Amino acid sequence: MLGALVALVVAVSAGIYVTAAAGDRAHGGTTADDRPHHGSAAPVSTGTWVGSWASAPVGGEPGTETAGLAGHSVRNVVHADAGGTSARITLSNLYGHTPLDITHATLALSAGDATAAADADTMRRLTFGGATDVVIPAGEQVVSDAVHLLIPHGTDVLVTTYSPTPSGPVTYHPHAQQTSYVAAGDRTEDSTGVPYTQQTPYWRYLTALDVLSNEADGTVVVFGDSITDGITSTVGANRRWPDVLGDRLRSALADGQRLPRYSVVNEGISGNQVLADGLGRPAENQSGLGRFGRDALSRTDAKVVVIDLGINDILRDKNLNGPDRILTGLRTLVQEAHAHGLKVVGATLMPFRGHRGWTPARETVRQQINAQIRAGRVFDAVADFDRALRDPYDPRRLRPDYDSGDHLHPSDLGFARMAEVFDLRMLKGGGQAEL
Repeated sequence: MLGALVALVVAVSAGIYVTAAAGDRAHGGTTADDRPHHGSAAPVSTGTWVGSWASAPVGGEPGTETAGLAGHSVRNVVHADAGGTSARITLSNLYGHTPLDITHATLALSAGDATAAADADTMRRLTFGGATDVVIPAGEQVVSDAVHLLIPHGTDVLVTTYSPTPSGPVTYHPHAQQTSYVAAGDRTEDSTGVPYTQQTPYWRYLTALDVLSNEADGTVVVFGDSITDGITSTVGANRRWPDVLGDRLRSALADGQRLPRYSVVNEGISGNQVLADGLGRPAENQSGLGRFGRDALSRTDAKVVVIDLGINDILRDKNLNGPDRILTGLRTLVQEAHAHGLKVVGATLMPFRGHRGWTPARETVRQQINAQIRAGRVFDAVADFDRALRDPYDPRRLRPDYDSGDHLHPSDLGFARMAEVFDLRMLKGGGQAEL
């Protein structure tokens, strides 16, 4: 009798299961065998979070000391070095005097016509801890939640923010060499670009764009001054030397060269020095030593830091104290990078005779610093930009076709030459520096 009862229960259970499965199919459902997996254990996309674009906060924007940009939408245009399937951003209120209230923020791909227009199908509303608004305290920054969006490398991305209330000075990066836009009112989800009647040469609030990437496994941070910032490069053309370096690395990987799969981000600030801060509190144009942790070591999955810094220390040293303090500062940066497991590639300082700040004494200091760099007494590896860009007829000058005309900053051709002579094999061993 017990065996008969067990058989009956099994038969009834089987009938219930078949009926339920049939009902699921009738209503578009699925069986246990072909049910899609939407649980937290099966992420929608995989990859590595890397920096695709970055920019260092420099100071408080002149003219925004009281109202900030209250009641305006700020549309930053940035260029993605690495592609990915999801994205997140970092917003900074480092130089604000009061909390910055962002009530609406979006991310979209550019329509590709060198205007403020966005590809409407790619418009994504950003959230912060699940909320569409966020308050950033003075002196702080915030990272958005990730949004799913396919971002191809080499694409212009539009990041738009709206703040309804005054926040004091706007944290900005001048000399962006890229045109961005401003509109009156909350136009963050506008895709036409028509309301964005004001153009600006600044990046505001935005300091990073990260992507979840399957084409990069880490980030190279290029840390420097106006030469890295690309101050004399063509506006909107992405011809700063780190831009060209990123393109070159990607092309080499596509050709099958055995190199690290890294993205490249630019943390240059025009006028930056190794040792000295600018004015203000907090200091504007903070020294390389002061900002290294924020702008280099904390960048997403950083593996290698490339340092091209020191020429402004020479130009602004009224007492001509010689190379020792500058070299000590550079070595301190290397030690800090090593403590975080990062490899450091350093650049020789390029010639600047003909510039108004050049003197024979300053030339001597430059040569002394370069001698130490070439001898391997400062960095893990060396990019000899001095040798590559100097005039063979007068090594104290830039070669004329590599000179932008001010005898200090390279031309587009000079920036391309810097990226061309950078030995990509120096990027090997990133993230493995001796601790």
